[in-house]
Amino acid sequence: MQVPLEIRFHNVDRSPAVEADIRERAAKLELFADHIVSCTVTVEGPHKHHRQGNLFAVRVDVHYAGGEVIASRQPSAAHEHEDVYVALRDAFKAARRQLQDRLRVQRGDVKPHATEPHGKILSLDPERNCGRIETSDHREIYFHRNSVLNGGFDQLQPGMPVRFIEEMGDNGPQASTVRLIGKHHLVD
Repeated sequence: MQVPLEIRFHNVDRSPAVEADIRERAAKLELFADHIVSCTVTVEGPHKHHRQGNLFAVRVDVHYAGGEVIASRQPSAAHEHEDVYVALRDAFKAARRQLQDRLRVQRGDVKPHATEPHGKILSLDPERNCGRIETSDHREIYFHRNSVLNGGFDQLQPGMPVRFIEEMGDNGPQASTVRLIGKHHLVD
């Protein structure tokens, strides 16, 4: 880290054991991201008027080149956070997950979800068990009856919107899978 780890305690006495645990967990974060600029950990104890169970809240703020991650774990109804170490574990685990997810996106490791091409039924030939799709870029794609999902060939009509998977066939491009787009799905 470029800036030393900052540890804050609110409504709870400073503890060398808790500080050591925080330092160890912060050092492990650097294994996942070596370009962390700063990390601030806040441990908050219960308010003075709180009478049942010492529920701890922990917040971990991590600044790294290109962004920031804030993970906080508030006391839950199940009372797991009566133990400060459990609250620390949960907060650091959440911070690590967020940091890993953001860094994957930065590196381009996250695959974008490709949408299937779409078009509309141009023509049908029930006698030959086939049809043609006009793509959104105005090309014609052949498809066979067996390519239509859920046996829906007989329900198709010219003009109906469809999504399809295109592949190269013996006689040019063809749709290997044809899926009817329902009325609630938006077409790009």
